Amino acid sequence: MSKPLENLDDVLSKHKLSQEEYTHILEILDGRHPNIVELGIFSAMWSEHCSYKSSKKYLNGFPTKAPWVIQGPGENAGVIDVGDGMAAVFKMESHNHPSFIEPFQGAATGVGGILRDVFTMGARPVANMNALRFGNITNSDNTSKYQRHLVKGVTEGIGGYGNCMGVPTIGGECSFDDSYNGNILVNAFALGLCKSDEIFLGIAEGLGNTVMYVGSKTGRDGLGGAVMSSDSFTEESKSLRPTVQVGDPFIEKLLLEACLELFKTKDVVVGIQDMGAAGLTSSAFEMAGKSNSGMIMNLDQVPAREEGMTPYDFMLSESQERMLVCVKKGKEQEVIDIFEKWDLDVAVIGEVTDTGNMELFWHGEKVCDMPIAPVSEEAPILDRPISRPKYLDEISDKDINSYDEVENQVAFEKLLGSMEVVDKAWIYDQYDSMVQTNTTKAPGSLDASCIRIKENGKALSMSADCNPRYCYVDPHKGGALAVVESGRNVAMSGARPLSITDCLNFGNPENPEVMWQFAEACEGIKEACLALNTPVVSGNVSLYNETNGVSVFPTPAIAMVGLNEDENRVLSSSFQEDENHLILIGDTKREFAGSLYIKELFGETTGSLSDIDYKKELALWKLVIDANAKGLLESAKDLSSGGIAIALAKMAAVSGRGVVAGIRLDDKRAIFDESQSRAILEVSSKENMETVISMAKELGLSTDIIGKVGGDTVKINDVEMKLETLKATYFKSFKEVVEQDI
Repeated sequence: MSKPLENLDDVLSKHKLSQEEYTHILEILDGRHPNIVELGIFSAMWSEHCSYKSSKKYLNGFPTKAPWVIQGPGENAGVIDVGDGMAAVFKMESHNHPSFIEPFQGAATGVGGILRDVFTMGARPVANMNALRFGNITNSDNTSKYQRHLVKGVTEGIGGYGNCMGVPTIGGECSFDDSYNGNILVNAFALGLCKSDEIFLGIAEGLGNTVMYVGSKTGRDGLGGAVMSSDSFTEESKSLRPTVQVGDPFIEKLLLEACLELFKTKDVVVGIQDMGAAGLTSSAFEMAGKSNSGMIMNLDQVPAREEGMTPYDFMLSESQERMLVCVKKGKEQEVIDIFEKWDLDVAVIGEVTDTGNMELFWHGEKVCDMPIAPVSEEAPILDRPISRPKYLDEISDKDINSYDEVENQVAFEKLLGSMEVVDKAWIYDQYDSMVQTNTTKAPGSLDASCIRIKENGKALSMSADCNPRYCYVDPHKGGALAVVESGRNVAMSGARPLSITDCLNFGNPENPEVMWQFAEACEGIKEACLALNTPVVSGNVSLYNETNGVSVFPTPAIAMVGLNEDENRVLSSSFQEDENHLILIGDTKREFAGSLYIKELFGETTGSLSDIDYKKELALWKLVIDANAKGLLESAKDLSSGGIAIALAKMAAVSGRGVVAGIRLDDKRAIFDESQSRAILEVSSKENMETVISMAKELGLSTDIIGKVGGDTVKINDVEMKLETLKATYFKSFKEVVEQDI
């Protein structure tokens, strides 16, 4: 009979395993106590980061199918058909905890990991985006100073890795709120293209087929990273730096090219898996688990970067730029030749068996023998307590009339200078957005970003969105509106929204109020995806975004991908010509719940969101897509944070053109309201204007001709500002804030 490990309670605590989980482990091992290697494997595979044990209950039921969906959730990335035998492969993932501890490497390896998820599927990455959330950066206190340090480090990490890989970073979003002072969010998105009949999956099957290791050598960096990302932060958490991975984009570039060359060889690759969270453990168990196979691995054959490494180190290291490949027996030399040509490590480390067990050897000695299926499939699915947050009772009854009136001019100047609104060129100028020469709508050009698909003459549009304030006041509607907003942005570029990937960032799941937020947000996402016919094809959950008991705002980030049938019909989101007419589409209903207006002027996030009219939303999308296809539109901009006033201000700043607009409103403050399903359309002639208005009315949408483009002033009802002054605020403010410590 085996003996339990010494100081078992302490060991379990360090591995974030409960006594109940340990009892289940004993059952899986037929009463035998696990050794430290086996315990480490259970710890990693059953971590929140790998098993989704708190969230899985609520992820069931996400719509995942549509005629254009080739591969839904469960693989390295999702895949959709984009026509003419081409497929788009994409996913978004979080690297929040590592980025807070070590911003450069945390963000860089987040980019590296998501790129591997895409090219592991056989696709060449062609676009990156990111969704970033930071705390308060405007003050002179230590918190803001540290947040500015994080902005700099994260930006440098993302830019450095993506630029070295030769993959353009074409868009994203960046927002700021005090709720992120203790936990920033770094969500990385990547999209690749491949032929729709040349997609590779992460599977190991076929008795006697070979298991091969390719890429970089394994070191101790990132050891325990998956477990670290499954816990909250405290003051001591900054000592966790050794759990942060270290990336090398130049090695990853070689790995990308080697893998794509390998995929061109016929009848060699059975399956391939990126070694991401939990490294060799998760990749091996997931690959074998999908086919109910077994696997033997000889850990002493794994290329090592450090001396004295143990089997535990090899299984749990999260060293970057590594892949596990299942190769048809007898084809090993072809793999070796390719990876040696690219100057990468390659080794035969094992084979597929039919035992259903993972057998690990160390210099001939068996150091692990455990069933694969229970480790992969029997992670606890927790039914954590949920309760509606008490804070909702304090904020839900407030509306715009709960606050003192502020002159619109004062409000406009305050909102325009908000870190939420101003241009983030200081960030995106550090990214190469034009490499590969396919970018047609780059960062800073508002709403969605676009690339052409040179193989078929179409264009892909993508947008990453979430308004955490909406999710704070109503997680259900806020989650739904994240889907709506990302889809609307894609539609504004003339593309038809097709599918989403999500990155669900929440606080501590052991807090019933956080689990209620999570459950509600998931229901909202399901509702919106069903109503808008935009299924979920991939995603990621990040919990425990909490420090010293304070959780972040619920932040279910959504990245929508859409298709434009003509690469030459990508629609702009800023003014194109003086004297063009502007049409407001949609109803302004004086809605300020979770608004930028109340946050910036009164420092609060309050109110109750209105019901979402999905029919109106789809009608708006159809209007813009159809009118654009007919050549009737010059530009289109959706209305979101800051309402009509801020949308027109952004269009003016980016285009360098003034505007005079008059909007009929019942309340003068409604130029800042955030009613949904609205857009500003720019048309070049009265004939086009009349046609667009007629199309809108047929779709049941209201219209209002609000003004013209041109001049050296931005005038919106009772608000007025010189264009040069507006541009200075819009383009210079962020740099001045983020660089104030230099």
